[in-house]
Amino acid sequence: MTEHTPDTDSTVVSTDEMDLDELREEIRSIDREIVELIAQRTYVADSIARVKTERGLATTDESQEEAVMARAGENAERFDVDANMVKAIFRLLIELNKIEQRNER
Repeated sequence: MTEHTPDTDSTVVSTDEMDLDELREEIRSIDREIVELIAQRTYVADSIARVKTERGLATTDESQEEAVMARAGENAERFDVDANMVKAIFRLLIELNKIEQRNER
């Protein structure tokens, strides 16, 4: 964002705003990486779904879901991120994968 000083018509960009722009660019980059990782995870989950179908296995595997959630909590703690928030994200990813698996059957 830019400011106009009252007595001049020139645009002033503060150092804080430049830092803010750089930080926002970093967030954009991280967001792209997150989406890429979600796409990779979805691809692997789809592969798992195909194996389950071939072997006649159920879509839902409670023990595997519990293991994923436990890992999510451990990783959250490792990186000092709120475990409940991370687990909520993983719960959503798991549910979306299960819906997709059911739709493909």
